[in-house]
Amino acid sequence: MLLAEDLLLLLTADETGKPVVSASELDLALGGAQLVELSLAGRVDIDDRKRLVVVDASPTGDALLDRAVDVVQRREGKKPSAVVGELGKKLRPALQERLVAAGILREEKGKILGLFPTTRWPAASADHETAVRRALDAVLVLGRPPEPRNASLIALLHALKATHKVVPPKEHDLSRRELDRRAKDVAEGDWGSKAVRQAIDAAMAAVLAATMVATTAATTAGSS
Repeated sequence: MLLAEDLLLLLTADETGKPVVSASELDLALGGAQLVELSLAGRVDIDDRKRLVVVDASPTGDALLDRAVDVVQRREGKKPSAVVGELGKKLRPALQERLVAAGILREEKGKILGLFPTTRWPAASADHETAVRRALDAVLVLGRPPEPRNASLIALLHALKATHKVVPPKEHDLSRRELDRRAKDVAEGDWGSKAVRQAIDAAMAAVLAATMVATTAATTAGSS
């Protein structure tokens, strides 16, 4: 499973099949997850100028990762933040199709008011997602040292301000503030290579920027 697939599952409500964060935030986070995946695999690095370098452009064996390598290769020499948005474009439906084919999600089509078509992606099997959630619980609740993949997921969730939606603090006798502090400590921890750290930082910055834009737009609309 790709890091982006795990993130999408965590941020999709099992029963309703709807994202628990905004579409723009989710797409940026998924793009960031792809960049982190390439960094973890040693396919992409960051040079001394903090610019992207493709270390290995050979086929990965995964069509979506190969597409991500191609995106980074075309934007080589750019800052990581410059590719996160492009990496996330049209990624979500491709991931959803794969998860349906794997029997993890279901595709349910319908109409709002009998007119407007809509699609939901509720869980078909929660086994894999449950295992991922347990791994995150082990880090955030039990305080176990994170592995890079779990730490990456926590960092992305922290950027989205969505950690509490994946690890409900009340179920673990934690306050949301305490949970967020623990997620922040993991996100800023020294658990990955320079390239992975830069990829995480780029994804977090892009998501935070999107959140600010959305908040500003909502405030402006509410005051008009």
